[in-house]
Amino acid sequence: MFKPWILAVICLSFIGTAYAQQPETYVKQLGKMEVHYIGIPTSFLTPEVAQSYKIERSRYRGLLNIVALDTTSDEKPALSVGISGTATNLVGQTFKLEFNKITEGKAIYYLATVDYPNDETYRFDILINNKGDEQRLKFTQKFYVDE
Repeated sequence: MFKPWILAVICLSFIGTAYAQQPETYVKQLGKMEVHYIGIPTSFLTPEVAQSYKIERSRYRGLLNIVALDTTSDEKPALSVGISGTATNLVGQTFKLEFNKITEGKAIYYLATVDYPNDETYRFDILINNKGDEQRLKFTQKFYVDE
């Protein structure tokens, strides 16, 4: 049986392993939100996880996972936010990101995919709207084709 928290665990497990060489901290304080984010190749997902979230596994597709937490509460509950954004490669091509909201119990996270050739760097510009408090999450992620 599929466990609802498995995707978050899979994505977070790569923070210290697959992308340890990246300078990003993967957590940013934006206004009253603590935002956790990561980009991984979809080929890292198991077929079962990919199928359950309707994500196409590919060596040429990346998955963004973004979670916003409320820092005004000691429990830091997940926030339901408005989210949109773009990915721009180093030659200036910009792609609109389509986020899907996933709610499982108290967990809320936002998933988007981006296609890439090998060794592609994207600058992500994500707008997060928490009840009128708009914040921008900007980060750079390099994707490699899984051999």
